[in-house]
Amino acid sequence: MNQHIPFTEDTEFKENVKAIICQNIKKYRKEKGIRLMDLAEQLDVSVNHLKRIEAKNDRNNISLITLYKISILLDVRIDKFFEKEEIKEEGTSI
Repeated sequence: MNQHIPFTEDTEFKENVKAIICQNIKKYRKEKGIRLMDLAEQLDVSVNHLKRIEAKNDRNNISLITLYKISILLDVRIDKFFEKEEIKEEGTSI
């Protein structure tokens, strides 16, 4: 029988969401041709802090206000940062 895991204790979910957000921040920043140091300056954070935000393995969370600022600066709707991109394997199409 499946055991229900309380939402607050579901660390796999939390880590997956963080990884998706981080991946998307980096993806949209690169698509817009914005350098890490330029976005960090616009956010008024250090480059190292922004590197940690974009690092999916970093244990720190991103604040909602910082994510909102990034969405404004990159001109990307905030919900787009939560979308999981399907990974395409070579030789296959989705």
